[in-house]
Amino acid sequence: MPFDFSSVKAPFRMQPGLRRLAPGSPQLTPNQPGSRALHEKLAVLKAHAPEALLAAPGFDAAPAVRALLSHAATEQPAALRWDGDRRIDACHIGWSLHDGEPVGPAGGASGDVEPIGACLRKLPIEWRVPALLSLAFVEDFAVIDGRTGHIPWLAVCLPSHWSPAEKIGRHFAEVHAPVADNQLLVTASAHLARLVTGDERWERFVWTITRHPNLDSHPQRCAPGTWPAEADADADVLAALAFFRTERQTFIPLPSHGQAVFTIHVESSPLADAINDAAQARQLHDALASMSANVLAYRGLADVQPRLLAWLAAHAGR
Repeated sequence: MPFDFSSVKAPFRMQPGLRRLAPGSPQLTPNQPGSRALHEKLAVLKAHAPEALLAAPGFDAAPAVRALLSHAATEQPAALRWDGDRRIDACHIGWSLHDGEPVGPAGGASGDVEPIGACLRKLPIEWRVPALLSLAFVEDFAVIDGRTGHIPWLAVCLPSHWSPAEKIGRHFAEVHAPVADNQLLVTASAHLARLVTGDERWERFVWTITRHPNLDSHPQRCAPGTWPAEADADADVLAALAFFRTERQTFIPLPSHGQAVFTIHVESSPLADAINDAAQARQLHDALASMSANVLAYRGLADVQPRLLAWLAAHAGR
């Protein structure tokens, strides 16, 4: 997992948590045929593309898309090739774009990747490159404008309980307005937008515990997860229903344009599988125990926190 468990800390705070990327650290993760992220992203782009691929009126995404192509081809050359102009080859998933037209693998596409071509052909030509990048890599993408603090472009198939259509074109502070205990995030939003669009590269990690196993957690495509009552599920039963959802977020800067491409790598695994040892169980226990009532309510954990804490304490050897 790209998630760094050391970011699970107590006391828990809703804060930026940015750290500089170590030199050479990858920011993109290639998808493979049959992979979970590819399967869920393709399903979204086939049925809900207008809800995932969005641009603010008048915004020119070409510089950011070209920067993302260049970064991907340099960092992950086995997964993506770009001639610097009109040909893009997403090597692992077997599809290319030549002058915006989808071209399948020689000899025909396998069952795993055959629907990709049909999906790309149905999209407006200006969205085919972003869609191919979205399918070629696990990460979702957004553009942040450091000069205005707004988010004018999104290619997000796997949102974590938020709707991209409600965020497009909004200021970074507005995007985080619904988040509980958001004062640090909102106060620092303008500074953060300028920081991540500068010369350096940054990353941050976020996590939660949820009832939803899917990577795609768009609120209109993901039924509200209801935790069982205490009378119906003890700590062990409850934990077996829980998933540890994480995001690794990084920023690919375009200093000359005052922008950055924001990458979001979502993972979700059963809680029991996410905890590797007693030390991690203690970390998660202490972070969960320190969450405010507002954060617990916002994340839907208020009623189940005691049982989750009991399960984590048992696995921490307490």
